[in-house]
Amino acid sequence: MRSTKLRKYETVMFAAWALMFVALAFAQEARPAAPLLYPGEKHLRNVRQLTFGGQNAEAYFSSDDRYLIFQHQGEGVPCDQMYSIAVETPDGRPAQPRLLSTGKGRTTCGYFFPAGDRILFSSTHGSSPECPPKPDYSRGYVWPIYDTYQIYTGRPDGSDLRQLTHAAGYNAEATITRDGSKIVFTSTRDGDLDIYTMNADGSDVRRLTHELGYDGGPFWSYDGKKIVYRAEHPKTPAEIADYKDLLSKGLIRPGNLEIWVMHADGSHKHQVTHNGAANFAPYFLPDGKRIIFASNMADPRNGRDFDLYVIHEDGTGLERITFYPDFDSFPMFSSDGRKLVWASNRNGTAPHETNIFIADWVD
Repeated sequence: MRSTKLRKYETVMFAAWALMFVALAFAQEARPAAPLLYPGEKHLRNVRQLTFGGQNAEAYFSSDDRYLIFQHQGEGVPCDQMYSIAVETPDGRPAQPRLLSTGKGRTTCGYFFPAGDRILFSSTHGSSPECPPKPDYSRGYVWPIYDTYQIYTGRPDGSDLRQLTHAAGYNAEATITRDGSKIVFTSTRDGDLDIYTMNADGSDVRRLTHELGYDGGPFWSYDGKKIVYRAEHPKTPAEIADYKDLLSKGLIRPGNLEIWVMHADGSHKHQVTHNGAANFAPYFLPDGKRIIFASNMADPRNGRDFDLYVIHEDGTGLERITFYPDFDSFPMFSSDGRKLVWASNRNGTAPHETNIFIADWVD
């Protein structure tokens, strides 16, 4: 009779192989059922689809621009796991994604260390191997803020997993400076959703934001001197009460998020957008002067059509980049600024299917 250890080992290996099979399933030949480039998208050329099926989002380049790390949820993968995918292949066909995370719990916000020898992501697997419960939408559209998220680092093959954060609460939305020395992230460790920095080994944690409300989604500028982020600060007594009540239930209402910028030490905070829409996923262009972000500002009635926009840090020069009439978000530039990667519903074969796309950037 097989030992309990052996049976557990076989169960784990079977689950790992199942997830690998799923990875093969959602990278397929392109399905040109709909256009990949829409009228008005003059800054995009040679659009390519990299994933095919499920929910794929938050794809970010490795420092050599050869790989992307992203999160996937779909058939056989009930909640987001981290995968990597090659940007190019020798035969020009879509690459096969590779599982990076444990396959347990829910993961989010993956990122490559600049040296390419480690990855960064947040996961709930340390608390439970099961998917955390879905949010309660009875109070409208909300985002879950799971208090079991902790930040981990590991090798690109998924080995040598190390936990970087240990404070109770939500710890996620982490990104790294281009020199690999500092990490910026969002946490509820002090009772509110605020932005913090720490060293690459998890030491020297410093709080950068203190105003009541959601400060999150931070990204470094290319020179590491500034941080761009999204924020919503409730003002009226009703807004404050609603925010605090939702946060106590591990939820946030992302209906009115604005783009902000601050210096790396938390000083010189200033608001970039003032449109009252849901603006998020900001990222600095390589020139350090402009920011690309996602917003539903063009759809004030329904709020479902998100597009990419570019704006100067001082709030001037707003320009719309994408014109697909549904969801475009999570933009990131390659290190040389010649490629743009983002997530979109375009060319989907199922409702709300979201895939990763890449294009040449024409400035």
